[in-house]
Amino acid sequence: MGRRPRAVWLVVVLGFGLMSSLRTIAVAGDWPWWRGPNFNGVADPGQQPPVRWSMRKNVLWKTPVPGRGHSSPTVVGDRIFLATADESNEKQGVIAFDRTSGKQLWITEVSSGGLPKTHRKNTHATCTVACDGERLFVVFHHHRKLTLAAISVDGEKLWSKEIGPFDPRLFEYGYAPSPLLYGSTVIVSGDYERGGHIWAHDVANGELKWKIDRPKLLSFSSPIVGRAAGRDQLLISGCEMVASYDPNTGESLWSTPGTTIATCGTMVWEGDLVFASGGFPKAETICVKADGSGEVVWRNNQKCYEQSMVVHDGYVYALTDKGIAYCWRAADGEEMWRERLSGPVSASPILVGDTIYQSVEKGTTFVYKANPDKFDLVAKNQLGNEAFATPAFCDSRIYVRVAQGSGARRQEYLYCLGGKD
Repeated sequence: MGRRPRAVWLVVVLGFGLMSSLRTIAVAGDWPWWRGPNFNGVADPGQQPPVRWSMRKNVLWKTPVPGRGHSSPTVVGDRIFLATADESNEKQGVIAFDRTSGKQLWITEVSSGGLPKTHRKNTHATCTVACDGERLFVVFHHHRKLTLAAISVDGEKLWSKEIGPFDPRLFEYGYAPSPLLYGSTVIVSGDYERGGHIWAHDVANGELKWKIDRPKLLSFSSPIVGRAAGRDQLLISGCEMVASYDPNTGESLWSTPGTTIATCGTMVWEGDLVFASGGFPKAETICVKADGSGEVVWRNNQKCYEQSMVVHDGYVYALTDKGIAYCWRAADGEEMWRERLSGPVSASPILVGDTIYQSVEKGTTFVYKANPDKFDLVAKNQLGNEAFATPAFCDSRIYVRVAQGSGARRQEYLYCLGGKD
């Protein structure tokens, strides 16, 4: 690849003379969107990432990240992409780093001005970038609306669409859902109390393909496509229901009352069962049959509000808002074990082989086995003092976005972790 000039924050990239003409292609070993290559928080098999690290141990490189955001790393080809926001200057954009060295390659502005109030634990760059190998897709909330933008992997702005209003008034918590790639469409959700939607736009030009009207309630979950009950289903929780849509057309497949008004976590599935948790104002974790019957298989009063869960070999693993790790049998919800770890938690768990990596907001990552017989802690690691973004796992390496310090001295970093313990 040719050399690329290091970009300064908010230089709009319209084409670099030194850019190589080679395209970055999404292949096995990438982490191309929210919840990873399988959409469910499960990493590609055969990896052996480190289970122990510190500020120096197993750190291959570390690089500062300009601005602020909770966007998780998107890793495709030789690059890593993050959404970020310069909140003092009200700028939102996407930044690229070299996967081998961590060197910043470019940063492209998507929107300027009009940043709304948001929750103190949210940011103006919380959604994770999605990449189809040629284009990056990102959603930003500004000027009381949502903007969906497509950017080339070299940082060129391809198209930008104002996809709809987003102007919550009852709770000014901001925006969070990540875009979803399915076939030739990019799918975006925006639930709020004045009338939300799910939109599907053509990846090539941003043309609207279909739109779903959603209940007039505020929620923050990202839509996901899972293979459940023998078919692809677009799954989303929140707005006091668990819902499934046809990802090709937006047609409703089924829905059932469940969880609560506001959820943030992304649904997971196994076989003909789907699982969701929330939220606000009440707490509930629920298992529903995805065959269209709407049958609730089990439910409990545990709460995974911001974080998602993970399913493995017939068991659901979760870390609740109270910092308690649970293992439930997927078939009937029976509690296999519980263990107090730490909270609060915003990042979602990642399963690598038979090992779960779970970060909490204070920068601690717990590593434990996906073992239904007992809680089996492998390691407890500290990196920075703030971790909201979920790590990415590729080729036995871990890419993690954390922050160090507070107030005016707060600085975000992107780490690449690798090596043997």
